[in-house]
Amino acid sequence: MSGLCSNCNSKSLSRDTTTDFSICDSCGFVQKFDSFEAPLGGVNGPQGTFIRVGTSGTGTLYNYKDTKIYKAHKLIDGIADRLGLGPKSHDLKTMASAITQGEFGQGSWFDVFVGACAYVVMRKDKKSLPMPIAEVSSLIGCDEYELGRMVFRVVEFLKLRRPEYPDFDLVGSFERALRNSEVFRCVRGEKKERMREQGVFLMQCMVKWSLTTGRRPVAVVAAVLVFVAELNEVGVRIEDVAKEVHAKVYTSILRYKELSETLVKVAQVLPWGKNVTTKNIVKNAPFVIHYMEQKSMSRPGGKGSEGLERFRFDLDDVASECLRKDVEFGTDMTLVDDDFKYFELDFDRRDSDDVDTLKLSPECLSMIYTKFSSAMGYAKSSQESGEVHRRERRDLDIHNCTEWWSGESDLSKKLLLKQILEKDVGLNALPPSFVAGCEVYKKRREKINAAKRRIDRIMHPLISDSGDSRNNSSVDCEQPRKKRKRAKVNVIDWEDLIIETLLLHQVKPEEIEKGHYNTLMDLYVFNSGIIPEVPELIEA
Repeated sequence: MSGLCSNCNSKSLSRDTTTDFSICDSCGFVQKFDSFEAPLGGVNGPQGTFIRVGTSGTGTLYNYKDTKIYKAHKLIDGIADRLGLGPKSHDLKTMASAITQGEFGQGSWFDVFVGACAYVVMRKDKKSLPMPIAEVSSLIGCDEYELGRMVFRVVEFLKLRRPEYPDFDLVGSFERALRNSEVFRCVRGEKKERMREQGVFLMQCMVKWSLTTGRRPVAVVAAVLVFVAELNEVGVRIEDVAKEVHAKVYTSILRYKELSETLVKVAQVLPWGKNVTTKNIVKNAPFVIHYMEQKSMSRPGGKGSEGLERFRFDLDDVASECLRKDVEFGTDMTLVDDDFKYFELDFDRRDSDDVDTLKLSPECLSMIYTKFSSAMGYAKSSQESGEVHRRERRDLDIHNCTEWWSGESDLSKKLLLKQILEKDVGLNALPPSFVAGCEVYKKRREKINAAKRRIDRIMHPLISDSGDSRNNSSVDCEQPRKKRKRAKVNVIDWEDLIIETLLLHQVKPEEIEKGHYNTLMDLYVFNSGIIPEVPELIEA
C-alpha cells in the first residue's frame, strides 16, 4: 500500500480484507475515502443512468415540446377564466396555435401574446361586449402599450378586416361600465335606465361631433358617465370613475371639457344662449339636450319637427307662478316689468338675427332657471288644485320643460355610424384635431410672413424705413390728438430662427408650413451647399 497515514504520517499501511479499508499499522487509524474508485473505464467500465437530450427526466413520458404545450394550454385556460372567456378558450387556443405554428411558447412575452389573442377574440364576437385594452392589460399584468402593439401584430398576421373585425363598441362599453360600476351601485330602477339612455344619446352625439375620433374610448366613457351623473344629481368624482374604467384622470378631464364646450355651442340657439358657459352648462343641459332630442327626431329634408316649429312660452305666466311660489316659501325676488311680455320663437320663420335680438334681464333668467329646476312637484300639485291655467297648444310648455327627457329619439338606442351621421342634433362640428391643425398652420404662416418682413427690413433698410415713416406721418396727420400706442415687442423664439434660416436657403413657404423642420434643415441647410440669392428670396 502506498501513501501516508492521515493521523501519524506513517508509511506503514495495510488493507483490511473484510472492510477493504486501509489501516495504519503504527497507530491503527482507519483511513477515510480510501476505497474510492473512479467511474471511468473502457468497454467494461461501470454503466450509469443515461438521459437523452430533450426529455424531462427519468420516468416521464413527455418530452420538452409536450411539456411546453401543456403549460401553454394551462396558461390560456387561466387567462380565459380571468377575462370571462371560458367557453371561448378553444377558439383562443386555435388562434394561438395558428399564429405560432403549433409551437406556442413560454415566458413573459407569451402572456402578452395570449392577452392580445383574447382581445381579438372578444372583438370578433359580436354577441359579447369587449373589454378595453386598459382593462385587459390590468387583468393580465402587462403594460398597456405593449399589449396594444401585440394586438396590432396579431390583427396584421391574421389579416382581419371589417366586418370580421368590427370597430370598438363605444355604446356597449358605456352600458357595461354603468352596469358593473361600483360608483353607481346606489342608483337603481328607472333612474339608472334614464341615465343609460341619456348616456347613449350623448355618446352617439360625440361620435357625430368627431369627439371620439382618434381618442381613447375609456376616457370618453368616463367623461359621459360623470356628465350624466351630474345631470341626474348623483354625486361622483371624475377621479373615482376614471380609476374604475381604467382611464387616465387628466385625459378624462379633457374629454369632459370638450363635451361641455360643444354643448355650450349648441346652447347658443336658446334665447339666453349667450349667458351659457362651461361653468353653468350642467344647469342648462336639460334645455340643450331636449332641443337636441327634438332636433334629431325631425326629418332630414323637412323644416323641423313639430316640437320645434314654434318654441314659445309666456313669461307672464312664468313670472306669476314664480311669484306665487316665492310668496308661499317666503322668498323675495325682484321682477322686471319689461320681461313680463309674451314672446314666441318660431324656428321656421325667424332667422338667427331675430334670435339674437331677444335679450332677457338677469333677474328674469334667474326666475326661469328656478322655475324650471323646481317646478316638477309644484306643477303636479297645481294640476290637482286647478290653479295652473293651461294653454291648449302643441308647443312646449312649462310642465313639458321640466319633463325634458322623453327617450323617444333614435339616438337613445344603439345605431350604426351611417345612421348617426345622418341625424341632426343642432351642430355639425369638425374634428378637434383638424381644427387644432388648422390653427397651427395659421400661426406658422404668420411666423413665415413675419420672418419675410424681418429679412426684407435688413436687406433693404431704406425702403422699409421710408415706408414706415410715410405710414407714421400719414397716421399723425389724420389723428393728431390720439396718443400713440406702444408697439408690442415681438419675441423671437427658436422656431422663428429656423424659419428665417430655411427662407434664406430658398425653401418654399408651403414646405415650411408643414412643420418638418428637422428634415428641411438636413435637406437644405446642412447638406445643400447652396448659397442663397437675394433676388429670388425677395420675389418669394
